[in-house]
Amino acid sequence: MVQGMAKKKQLKITQRKSVVGVDKKQKATVRALGLRRNYRTVLQNDTLAIRGMIAKVQHLVDVEEV
Repeated sequence: MVQGMAKKKQLKITQRKSVVGVDKKQKATVRALGLRRNYRTVLQNDTLAIRGMIAKVQHLVDVEEV
């Protein structure tokens, strides 16, 4: 690795519950995280914006640090 460059942390986000019947804003948040279907997983950079989105839909997703 190049000296001075820190490795960025990533989050492994998995959708565990369906968005059917949830608020429109929560559906949009799940979609913005890159999730489209149940039990799909995406990797996102660990930023404050992503953490805030996860906090709003924490009952629908599982999160692991990678």
